[in-house]
Amino acid sequence: MIGQSVPMRRIMEAIERVAPARVSVFITGETGTGKEEAAKAIHERSGRTGPFVPVNCAAIIETLIESELFGHQKGSFTGADRRHPGLVERANGGTLFLDEISEMRSEAQAKLLRVIEERRVLPVGGTQEIPIDVRFLAASNRAPKQAIGEERLREDLYYRLCAATIHLPPLRDRLEDLPALIDHFLTQANHDYQRQVDSIDPECLCALKTYRWPGNVRELRNVFDTAVLMTHSTRLSVEDLPEEIRISTNRETSFTVSLGSPLHEIEQEYIRRTIEFADGNKARASEMLGVPRRTLYGKLERYDALHKSNGRSNGNGHRAPRDRRGDLT
Repeated sequence: MIGQSVPMRRIMEAIERVAPARVSVFITGETGTGKEEAAKAIHERSGRTGPFVPVNCAAIIETLIESELFGHQKGSFTGADRRHPGLVERANGGTLFLDEISEMRSEAQAKLLRVIEERRVLPVGGTQEIPIDVRFLAASNRAPKQAIGEERLREDLYYRLCAATIHLPPLRDRLEDLPALIDHFLTQANHDYQRQVDSIDPECLCALKTYRWPGNVRELRNVFDTAVLMTHSTRLSVEDLPEEIRISTNRETSFTVSLGSPLHEIEQEYIRRTIEFADGNKARASEMLGVPRRTLYGKLERYDALHKSNGRSNGNGHRAPRDRRGDLT
């Protein structure tokens, strides 16, 4: 967990407070914000002597999720030629981190809730429950209330897991941490690939600061892995960066409006420019705006209908604010 910004200091304080307790913790945040790193930090400060066992619920085949989590007995199904301890049992004495828990099917969530409450696990095909001492941490890149409303996350399981909650902000909301992250990933990439890239030119640094980082810290790490590995110089330049980051230096990152402009006009212009900034990718634009995709589509449809009804379209389905005074960033 790297960074000294106000959001990161609050997160580290929260981790220090919840780590020694046995309570379950629900971690939220966009993809790539470091939810597993936060879970590891909680485990490392917990004093628990058992292992940290992470599981990506979205990566396990749906029909195997119960066998992977709870284990199975020999002969319980075709191909089960031996007893298989599940991830819950393997985390005994330690911490089980359930990443993307909202991708787990409802039946498995119900069984997991029973395991958490009773502190016992019954392997598939088994007749005897096994007592466990496991701390459960969970995470999702979906807002919990949204996941519950979409019936992707059982409400009773969520409330059992959210004795404490920690939200990780996107990288674009803590850009003051960017220099420290850059130093860390540059040093790490040099070590991993036995390179000696020792600096970054100003134009390259400007591009990194301008970019919106939809993939967050994970994307930043991948960018440095590739740039350090592929560069022919000991100094990274903007040409060593991916195209989407290079072109971000030429994009408008703010616009101005006249104070007193109708709010719907300002919102419409903001949405239009954000979609342009995302190269027309509405899914990515909705992430930048912090709204569900269906909300964005609904706004676009309403604005399109409004322009058709009042006949004031400017030719491309959008109307810009009348003046350009007063910053809106």
